[in-house]
Amino acid sequence: MKNILITGGAGFIGSHVVRLFVKKYPEYSIINLDALTYAGNLANLKDVESQPNYTFVKADICDFETICQVFEKYDINGVIHLAAESHVDRSIKEPFTFARTNVLGTLSLLQAAKHYWGGKMEDKRFYHISTDEVYGALALDKPEGAAPYGSDFFRESTKYAPHSPYSASKASSDHFVRAFHDTYGLPVIVTNCSNNYGPYQFPEKLIPLFINNICTGKPLPVYGKGENVRDWLYVEDHARAIDLIFHQGKVGETYNIGGFNEWKNIDIVKVLIRTVDRLLGRPEGASDHLITYVTDRAGHDLRYAIDSTKLKQELGWEPSLQFEEGIEKTVRWYLDNRDWMENITSGDYERYYEDMYKNKTSFYTT
Repeated sequence: MKNILITGGAGFIGSHVVRLFVKKYPEYSIINLDALTYAGNLANLKDVESQPNYTFVKADICDFETICQVFEKYDINGVIHLAAESHVDRSIKEPFTFARTNVLGTLSLLQAAKHYWGGKMEDKRFYHISTDEVYGALALDKPEGAAPYGSDFFRESTKYAPHSPYSASKASSDHFVRAFHDTYGLPVIVTNCSNNYGPYQFPEKLIPLFINNICTGKPLPVYGKGENVRDWLYVEDHARAIDLIFHQGKVGETYNIGGFNEWKNIDIVKVLIRTVDRLLGRPEGASDHLITYVTDRAGHDLRYAIDSTKLKQELGWEPSLQFEEGIEKTVRWYLDNRDWMENITSGDYERYYEDMYKNKTSFYTT
């Protein structure tokens, strides 16, 4: 039996990875470790919380002593590290928080793995999930024969050039992971992924925020002119990639995971408006007036675009959904799960699970 520690498993991407592993690998023991900060939500995992191969541990990855205890108690032989502060605007206001969680938290996990695994690294794996934002920004140009927005892409060999406290903290964590491989022989893999979207995403991110605002008639705040370009990937496709790379990826390697799916922010907003209004039975253009242009974010990167050729050629992975299909599925999920969104935006879920931990200590394992 493999004992896999998944950090940040109550978050957006993490919950999809936990669900996939719990259901696909009943012979594995999946330990979900999450601090349950504002974006962590155990309601994301109600469908697997009673499975015999699933255990939840409430802990902070920066608590080195507790992390060491978790490694020993559950005999951890694999780590999938997703726990991170990830919102750029928050990082601009709270850079110390991002440095603590993303850098020191990652270092805590690396040191615990090195300590517990000792010199016996066979069949062990430390998989660190990172972001395309560590590479900086790409030019927005369109030479003849190029992709929709430019001819250049982020590749595994692209030099790091982070522009925000968030991306700087993730870049630093990436360097620590690779340093532990080079210095101590820790069996690591790093992946850098493009923007994710899909069910269970915390509504501080563009797509769930705007879906909710369109439903409720609130303004849609678009930075600058909305011309910033991002590469979008459906979250379940990312989870499939993580599964594949964890099991078949080569130790010491980096893999980029992208959707080959670039969109300007303003074009995404218009797609969301059309989709939500149509599914709610509203006339076309009914919510166009909600678009509100606001002052651009400080240090706002113009374009991200991932080249996933290495991952496709070496492991055979490619995204399964086109953006329009993924958006349709995503919007339908949020419309069908309005109670989830209402609990998130009201803060009810935080109070609910706080009460559960106070009154039902057997609900989780420490």
